Formats: sequence, C-alpha cells, structure tokens
Amino acid sequence: MKKRTLKLIVSALIVVMVGSMMVGCGNNTSTNDSKSGTSELSGSITVSGSSALLPLMEKTVESFNEKNPNAEIGAQAGGSGTGLTQVLGGTVDIGNSDVYAEEKLDAAKAKELVDHKVVAQGFGVVVSKSLGLDNLTSAQIKDIFSGKITNWKAIGGPNKEILLIHRTAGSGTRATFEKTILGGDKSLENDSLGITQDSNGAVLSAMKENDGAISYLGLSYMNTKEAQDILKAVKIDGVASDKTNITDGSYKFWSWGHMYTKGEATGIAKSFIEFVTSKDNSSNVESLGFISGAEMKVK
Repeated sequence: MKKRTLKLIVSALIVVMVGSMMVGCGNNTSTNDSKSGTSELSGSITVSGSSALLPLMEKTVESFNEKNPNAEIGAQAGGSGTGLTQVLGGTVDIGNSDVYAEEKLDAAKAKELVDHKVVAQGFGVVVSKSLGLDNLTSAQIKDIFSGKITNWKAIGGPNKEILLIHRTAGSGTRATFEKTILGGDKSLENDSLGITQDSNGAVLSAMKENDGAISYLGLSYMNTKEAQDILKAVKIDGVASDKTNITDGSYKFWSWGHMYTKGEATGIAKSFIEFVTSKDNSSNVESLGFISGAEMKVK
C-alpha cells in the first residue's frame, strides 16, 4: 500500500513539473513548430534613435515582417542621443546611432551597451538647385555656418540671403557634420542664426520651402525624384558623395550606422539586427544608398 502511494506521489510530481515547463515555453519570444522543425518569432520590440537610419529601419521592418508575421517592431526617430539614452534606460530594445556611444555618453554608461555596426552611411551638404552651385570647400562651409558668409553671391551664387538650417544638439547627423566637416570645432556652427529642426525629414521639408537654405542630411533622404529635382548634395572640396568615394574614404562626410543593445542582443532584437545585414535585406540597403560594412575599404 505504501509503495502504491509513493508511486502516485512521484507520478503527480512529474505531471506538475512537465506542466510548468510547458507554461514557461509559452512565454518565450520564439516558439518551435514540431511539424516543420522551424522557429517562429513572436512578441514585440521598439527601435529608436538616428533619423538618418530611419528609412532603412522602416524598409527592413516591412521585409522582416513578411518572414516573421507574429513579430511586431516599432521604429521611430528622435536622434542618436535619444536612442542611446533610451536603450540605456531600458525604455527601448535597440538604440540607433550615427556615432559611437562613447561620443554621447560617459565611458561607464557606454560600456553597458553592445555595439552592432550594421552599415556605412553617407551625408550631404545640401542646397537648392536654383543656386547653381556644384561645389563648396570645407572653408566655405565653415564660414557659412559660422555666419561669416551670409549671402550666396559671396561664393558665386545669386544675390540671395543664406538661411542656415541646423540640427539639435543630440543629433548624430550634426555630430558627424561637426566631426568631419567642421574639424571638431562645435563653435563654428552658429545656432543663433537660422532655424533648427529635430530630424532629417524635418530638414528636408524645410529645405524644399526655402531656396536660399543650406543644411546637411543623410543621403538616403535625397533618394527620391522630388528631392533630386529641387535639391543638390554639393561636392565637398571637389569630391562627390557617391558610393565609390565613400567606400575608399575620399569623401569624408560619412559614418557607421550603429544599433546598440543593453547587454547582448537576444530574441527578436537579435534576429532583427542580424536581418538588417543579411542577404535578404541587401536590396533595401542598396536602394536607399547605404553601404554594407564588407564593401568599405576604410574602417
């Protein structure tokens, strides 16, 4: 009788343990299909940060969702500084940035994040085509943004006042502009002149409305016929912003596109970051003017 009772107790314990294991698997972001042997992603994550990377994120989300219909990814901008701060604070799963975390956060905080360099991206100094300008030197750009040059006629353009369009301090695009074009001297961009916009998209809209404006933005925003009909990314020191010049480093206004996670990436976040750089997503990378890391001759 005692032996029979003991067997019943052991059997009950086994049933409870198996049931608990099954409940645990049900909460995972990845579920296995026993019939097909495949793993299906489910759940949701949020990506925030660089507006320069946003066009790539939006296209990639579409392609990723075709393969993973039960995975939900929300992508938003806000600037590189915002993305880094939010992923560090745990309010988003991935923080996108045009600059290294160490350039925006203190060293101790930056060490909490894991860097995933996904693409190289070019930026352009952009003006209206109506100005008839094809090239600006680094010295001219510095003089324009510092306020020393205030009319386009001073550098061969029409008699038209220059409108400066800046980015906010947390912008990775601005940080890249300051680093590569202004030589690291932040004082050369005079925020007291002109206007400030909080994203690449807002800059593009403002540029379309004023043919005397000058600004800088990710080249992916110059990929539409509408933008190309109105605006021009000028050569800088005689060097055009094409892919060849970016990959060999002769065009200096570019940066790596980073996707940061707090700790190692897991679940949907890991799968999405890997998908960004996969062959399945190469058409999105190329069509938007981004460059894979394998193609870069400079690091």
